[in-house]
Amino acid sequence: MRLRLVLIGLLLCAAGPALAQEEGPASPPVAAVVDGLLALGGAQLPVFVSRDWTKPLPDIRRAVVVVHGYNRNAADYARNMMALEPPADTLVVAPQFLTPEDIAAHHLSDGILRWGREDWLNGNPALGPVALSAFDGFDAIFARLTDRASFPNLAQIVLAGFSTGGQVVQRYAAVGKGEDAIPLRYVVGSPNTYVYFGDKRPLPDGGFGPFPGAADCPDYNRWKYGLAGGLPPYVLGAAGQGIPALERRYVARDVVYLAGGDDTNPNHRLLDKSCAGAAQGPTRLARMQAFVADMKRRDGEAFRQPMWVIPGVAHNEARVFGSPCGRAVLFGDTVCSKN
Repeated sequence: MRLRLVLIGLLLCAAGPALAQEEGPASPPVAAVVDGLLALGGAQLPVFVSRDWTKPLPDIRRAVVVVHGYNRNAADYARNMMALEPPADTLVVAPQFLTPEDIAAHHLSDGILRWGREDWLNGNPALGPVALSAFDGFDAIFARLTDRASFPNLAQIVLAGFSTGGQVVQRYAAVGKGEDAIPLRYVVGSPNTYVYFGDKRPLPDGGFGPFPGAADCPDYNRWKYGLAGGLPPYVLGAAGQGIPALERRYVARDVVYLAGGDDTNPNHRLLDKSCAGAAQGPTRLARMQAFVADMKRRDGEAFRQPMWVIPGVAHNEARVFGSPCGRAVLFGDTVCSKN
């Protein structure tokens, strides 16, 4: 499987090293589909796995599940993660959330899950063959990894995403099941936006208050930006326990925020410039800083989730995850203390 992934990389990146960049809403069908499949609710989810997990792997102590970006290019993300040379006791898993265009272009089976271009990243149900969320996909991966017959010594799972993948990870940390059997760390890398637990947003003076543009931006606190409405079925199931309970659970989780110190372009072509996105701040770095500050304001000493800013790096997955801090968060037992 690794040899195939390397060959894919050479074909896609003959001009130089791969960066798992996003290309926006007009991106073509994905160039490569990873060659593993995970059974999920009567359907199948494509998934790269760095070892054969159909056999017992007693030497594996950590699994890193990396989530691709908007382009659904799981092969790039898997290759970049493997290029970081994970420790020998680490398994790398990369699910792939495809669209109907991908299914048609690669002549895939009708049993392969497919989502609308925005649906998978928002936690909405698949278009077919069954109405499952990408969040259900994470649940299935974690169920596989927590099978003690296959992974008797697994001690930690890391769910990591960058950009669009970072959005998905942050929202799954808010509403996902997770953590039923093995400690789970969520690595939120430079997302466009966050799901907020309240209706206040950052103000120009550095404080927080009611969003001044709320009257003209009714979606600013609805899913995927907030929890005030528009919740897809998976999220509705989680929200049944109440938003305060969701927030308490989120605060107690092992969530780490990573961003490049130069991820400060307010005109980046992939930045969410909708009114709801702009309500969270002008740039990705500013939005991360504002969200963390709001959580500290809301939850005080209970909120201990660290944010690490990688100096000299813009919106670049390989450099953020490949920094000493990124590697420590992904492959270490504790979060990093310096870059």
